[in-house]
Amino acid sequence: MIKAIRNNIPNAITSLNLLFGCMACIMAFHCFDPMCGTSIKGYQWAFIFIALSAVADFFDGLVARLLHAVSGIGKELDSLADSVSFGLAPALVLYNIMIGQGAGHWALFALLLPVFGALRLARFNIDPNQSTVFTGLPIPANAIFWIGFTAWYAMHPVPLWVVILLIVVLSLLMVCNLRMFSLKMHNLSSLKQNWAQYLQVVATVAFVVLMGLPGLAAAITLYVLLSIIKREK
Repeated sequence: MIKAIRNNIPNAITSLNLLFGCMACIMAFHCFDPMCGTSIKGYQWAFIFIALSAVADFFDGLVARLLHAVSGIGKELDSLADSVSFGLAPALVLYNIMIGQGAGHWALFALLLPVFGALRLARFNIDPNQSTVFTGLPIPANAIFWIGFTAWYAMHPVPLWVVILLIVVLSLLMVCNLRMFSLKMHNLSSLKQNWAQYLQVVATVAFVVLMGLPGLAAAITLYVLLSIIKREK
């Protein structure tokens, strides 16, 4: 009994990831309305729930390793949760903001993001070589970009063609063969080996301090550029 409970603790945390993702999806349909008895608008609540999903996503793997409770079910459940929290939820926020900005049926382009995100996760699950280097843009990075972009888009008009172009580019980045570095560093003292990771962390903090949430979109853009540069060296 105790062993069964211990083995399912990571799955319970992953389920929280999925639950928070579902809450973000609900909030996405109330983008500009104050929610939960506060002055915080729906799309901002969606950001909060996506962030909570990210916290749960971090801890489920950590707890699974600490408890030696890694399982095939946990891996599949994690991908399902990620596809909702980091694929569907930010896409629905974008969709509803596009509707609010008068995009009409063109807002349906936003649904490309969860589709390509699911393809990205499926490829990740069958590839054992994506621990320190990723193939394609990780789906959490996709969510981070769209949190940053939609935080700006909700308050400022952006040409529709730019939004659609970004959707297509981010979707393709998730399934492309570009090798993208992980922030995991095995040798912290090696500046030469980890220069991109250090630069990414410092730049991300600077972007957010200077730009607020829109700085997250700039940080992911830098991440893509650094991955291209690092691959070419």
